[in-house]
Amino acid sequence: MGSAEQTAAAASAPARASVRVRLDISYDGTDFTGWARQPGLRTVQGVLEDSLSKVFREPVQLTVAGRTDAGVHAEGQVAHFDTAAEVDAGKVVHRMARFLPKDVRIKDVRVAPPEFDARFSAIRRHYVYRLTTARYGAEPLQARSIVACRHDVDIDAMRAASRKLLGLHNFAAFCRRREGATTVRELQRFDWERDGDLLTAYVSADAFCWSMVRSLVGAVLAVGEGRRTPEWVGSLLNDTERSSSVTVAPAHGLSLIAVDYPADADLAARNAQTREVRTVPVGEGCCGG
Repeated sequence: MGSAEQTAAAASAPARASVRVRLDISYDGTDFTGWARQPGLRTVQGVLEDSLSKVFREPVQLTVAGRTDAGVHAEGQVAHFDTAAEVDAGKVVHRMARFLPKDVRIKDVRVAPPEFDARFSAIRRHYVYRLTTARYGAEPLQARSIVACRHDVDIDAMRAASRKLLGLHNFAAFCRRREGATTVRELQRFDWERDGDLLTAYVSADAFCWSMVRSLVGAVLAVGEGRRTPEWVGSLLNDTERSSSVTVAPAHGLSLIAVDYPADADLAARNAQTREVRTVPVGEGCCGG
């Protein structure tokens, strides 16, 4: 077949249908300026999209479950993109391991239903925040992911304060304002575990607003250090603007560890629900429990 015939045959061949690809991702956020692509800055999204575009030989644009701030890590981040290319999951994981720098990995690749949306389909996001009470601070090999705090923090007081924040509330006091974005969230888990000198906060919600987890941790840590009371933490839920009295905990102690999604049959319904504007029902969320 001549070149003209090949060109004609290619033009008449049916276009390959686009497929949606889910990525499970981990990264050390220390040397990234957060997730979101920014001109002239090294970001997780920028590094991933550039490498994926080379592997798939077409522009790739990622949608992510949750944008992380500069210095924040991820062990269970999720993103998706659409492609008309053939997807061999095993080969993609292997090739991306060669293309990507050592501080970001694509751990799993799979073809997802077209209704899957890494952001809007999510029903729950899970974070951990790690602190050490060791008098010498964090171990050198853990210093990029564990924050040193006072050795005498009161973990029982921190647990009491954390419980006051559970439920559906307006978390405006803990969030950096984004124009048009709601600060109403359902905080489903906020508790602490101790393992020797290591303190770990487990924080789960249907969604988080900008800087919310680090602000929650910072407020509760103030209670553990004896500077504030659990009642003060609960009273912050009455605020309708970001509170200047809340100290934001350092970024490097925070890691996104997992994102939960519904069954495939429920993805479309979840997408529609997530796009609805959240409000706190009258009579709820006024005092933090």
